[in-house]
Amino acid sequence: MAKSKRDLFLKRRMRVRNKLRKNAGDCPRLSVHRSNKNISVQLIDDVKGITLAAASSLEKDLGVIGKNNIEASAKIGAEIAKRAKKAGVEACYFDRGGFLFHGKVKALADAAREGGLKF
Repeated sequence: MAKSKRDLFLKRRMRVRNKLRKNAGDCPRLSVHRSNKNISVQLIDDVKGITLAAASSLEKDLGVIGKNNIEASAKIGAEIAKRAKKAGVEACYFDRGGFLFHGKVKALADAAREGGLKF
């Protein structure tokens, strides 16, 4: 029996999350969420349960409102790297959720790496 796209997405998300849980104590998690219209990213400290930094295409000052393309993702990645440095974070784990690592998610990760984040 064929599984739905949603089932496959949830299966991928749990597989990624379980791998990250094994190493959760060392450094924060960079969590990505992509919708049809926007992309957002958060730097989360799972031990304390707080968000250290966040960036989204919904922010007016980034100039990419309502855009969910590779250029917007690269801007968001560069911005989260800048905000992470301001928060004192140099290394993190990349949590792509259930999203495949190509296109927009890959562009965000590459821009964050270029901005100085290590994962």
